[in-house]
Amino acid sequence: MSFNAFITRQIPEEGINILKKFCQTVEINPYDRPLTYDELLGKVKGRDAILTMLSDRIDERLISESNGLKVIANYAVGYDNVDIKAATAKGIVVTNTPGVLTDSTADMAWALLFAITRRIVEGDRLTRAGKFVGWAPMLLLGGDLVGKTLGIVGAGRIGTVMAMRSRGWCMNVLYTTHTNRNAVLEEMLGAKRVGLETLLRESDFISIHTPLTKKTRHLIGAKELSVMKRTAYLINTARGAVIDEAALVEALRNKQIAGAGLDVYEEEPKLKPGLTELDNVVLAPHLGSATIETRTKMAIMASENIVAVLNGQRPKNCVNP
Repeated sequence: MSFNAFITRQIPEEGINILKKFCQTVEINPYDRPLTYDELLGKVKGRDAILTMLSDRIDERLISESNGLKVIANYAVGYDNVDIKAATAKGIVVTNTPGVLTDSTADMAWALLFAITRRIVEGDRLTRAGKFVGWAPMLLLGGDLVGKTLGIVGAGRIGTVMAMRSRGWCMNVLYTTHTNRNAVLEEMLGAKRVGLETLLRESDFISIHTPLTKKTRHLIGAKELSVMKRTAYLINTARGAVIDEAALVEALRNKQIAGAGLDVYEEEPKLKPGLTELDNVVLAPHLGSATIETRTKMAIMASENIVAVLNGQRPKNCVNP
């Protein structure tokens, strides 16, 4: 039996080669940009499998018009871009790539935390502009980490690893979770599970690691930002819409909090007006999993998920079993 697969963006060759060995036809988006919705709609028709990105909107219409689609392999841990209910109703398997990007995303959260706390980006701009005229006692003062309190919003895989990295700075850890208590964090770090308001009120650094759902959309808004310490920093490597970005712009502009480090955005890739004008925020272009090793593992996992489904087997990472 011959199979036909479509990949919505260029991915590492290791993943493509897996599909080419199994599928008669493997087509890849030739552009260095996401396809428009209409382009994507045309490309998925008649495919047995599609390997999609988090930026691709796989909604009910696209699924209903896909004609014979058997599997949607999302090249991400999250899958809020896919209408799971519509896919399930049509018997289409949806998979993701969990686990392999845990460390790289946690590292990115720490990179943002360091960058904003120690004002690395501001310092880089100042130095490149030829404005560094020598050491000065009050030049770009930032904040210390040792002994401070780290708040983890969503203590799943990535949130847990993020918290575990804090041991080197002897930090106190608070966490929230909608599931059971995190025994690892409590036993290894003495972490405390608390409500969101307590976490926001008491933490010096707050790192978001919760998935985007109806309940978590705008989980951090004007009210929540007003609870935070004026010296606190907010880090987001999860989903942009977990934060009300307009409210965050106002909080940063008014120095209501000390700063923020963002890798994701509410209407990605668009940014809320005013965000780029602020010095007390570091803005990264969704680089959480952007290491050679991690992106290669994601490509392999997504492709293996497709092959398993087309082989009539259950994939390792099925989100709608």
